Order: sequence, then C-alpha cells, then structure tokens
Amino acid sequence: MSVSPLISAEQLQDLLRQPSLHVLLIDCRYVLTDPAAGAQAYAQGHILGAVYADLGEILSGPANQTGLGGRHPLPDPQRFAKDMAALGVSQSTLVVAYDTGESVFASRLWWLMRWIGHEAVCVLDGGLQAWLKAGGELSSQTPQPTPGALSVHQPSRPTVGFEQVLGNVSDSKLQVLDARSPDRFRGENETMDPVGGHIPGALNRHYKDNLDADGRFKTPSQLRAEFQALLGDRPAHQLVHQCGSGVSACHNLLAMEVAGLYGSALYPGSWSEWCRQPGAPIEGS
Repeated sequence: MSVSPLISAEQLQDLLRQPSLHVLLIDCRYVLTDPAAGAQAYAQGHILGAVYADLGEILSGPANQTGLGGRHPLPDPQRFAKDMAALGVSQSTLVVAYDTGESVFASRLWWLMRWIGHEAVCVLDGGLQAWLKAGGELSSQTPQPTPGALSVHQPSRPTVGFEQVLGNVSDSKLQVLDARSPDRFRGENETMDPVGGHIPGALNRHYKDNLDADGRFKTPSQLRAEFQALLGDRPAHQLVHQCGSGVSACHNLLAMEVAGLYGSALYPGSWSEWCRQPGAPIEGS
C-alpha cells in the first residue's frame, strides 16, 4: 500500500475513528544534545496508543570508532525490521510517525520504512504541535504492542557511500545537497563534529526551509519551485542528500517527495563521516 508522505492532524483523527484500519503511531521525539529527553517526553505524554522509537537505539546502528557510517549509521535492515515488528508493525500496518513540530526524526523513520520496502508510512504534518492545535489529547499510558510480522523487501530508496561521494568531487555527476544550517555549512559554529565546513561542490538547503511558520510543510508547488530554483534542471535522481549524520537529510528527502520530485539518494554517513576520513577534501572550514 502506497500512501501520501504527509498526513494532517485532522486526517489522522478521522483515520483513528476507523477500527478496521491497522494504524500504528510511532513517537520519534529525540534531542541530539540529550539522548534521554525523547523517551522522557514520551513517558510524560504522547498520542494515545503511540509507541516510542529511539533514534539511537532503533533508528540507527552502532557507531564505528573510525567514523565510518557517521554518528547515526543506518541500522541493519533485518534488525530494523525486527525492531519495528516488535513495536507492532506488520506488512499491512499504516505507520504514522511524529515528533515535535519540525518532523526531523519522524522523517528519519519515514525514510527507513521506505528503505526496507514498507510504503505504508507517513509523517504527521506539524507533529505534536499540530495534533494539540487540532484538539488532540495526550496520554501517559504505555501500550503493550502485539508483535507484528515485517519482512525486508528490495530497498526502494537509494543510498551512496563515502567512496562514491569522494569520487564525485572530481567528476560532479551528482549534486550533493546539505541539510544543515547555513552557518554550519560555512564552517561556523560547529558543535557536533570535530571539523567544520562542507563537502566541495555541495549546495545548502537547510531542512527548516521546508516548513511554514506553523511547523507544517510548505505546499507541494512551493517546495517544488524552491528546489528547482536551487537545483536548476538537474533531475532528482542525480541528487545526494546529506547533513550532519543522515537524519535531517531525510527531511529534505521527504520534502522532495511531497513536491513530486522522486529518486534522490541519501548519503547516510554525511558530514560526521566525511570530516573524519583522512584526505577527504573540505571547503569552508
């Protein structure tokens, strides 16, 4: 089942009134500077029936001391599917991911589900802020999910690795798009990684530029116009998304799909991998 990448709070409320549908809400709240904060926020209050998926424990694999894979490497796909099944996801489940208002971590879950071939997944547009504004309530009850059965299918979302991005610095067959803030892209105010700057030839599209003032995604036509103004006539399948560690890059990937621009790839290791590799060229540091 293929669904739209976004769902509004009002649409979600309507879906939850239909008991025949298997809808699973997954809370993805996380704070990069305080890894325990997301689980604590979930315990204090979440959408009724939602389960929690931690970025560090479920939405990422173990970090490598060499820096390969970055701060938040992709999880093993089989392990990820097993973890999702333990939360209650089956082949027929419609997964609805949410976090606060920016949907960064929900976008990571959305991309991972698509990556393992589960197309029935969407992000709550505007996150918990939109849910509460629409009159939705929160609960502190922790559900006991019934384990599902989830298989890994042919990956439907492409990835590229360090060597491919390194080779691209000279041949420029692909366009790298960096989702970090403009100051970090320039090499300023770098607090997450040991070296500031960006991959040579990369363009910058801060993930926050995908959102309106209320935290919801801009309209498809507006997003499409903005991406095309930045990328020119380069097709989406020649685009590689990166950020600090492959998380907020998923926000740009989601925004492009909202805009109807399909086929671009994720560089999972992103800057946190790139800046730790000997000989990797750097601009802006």
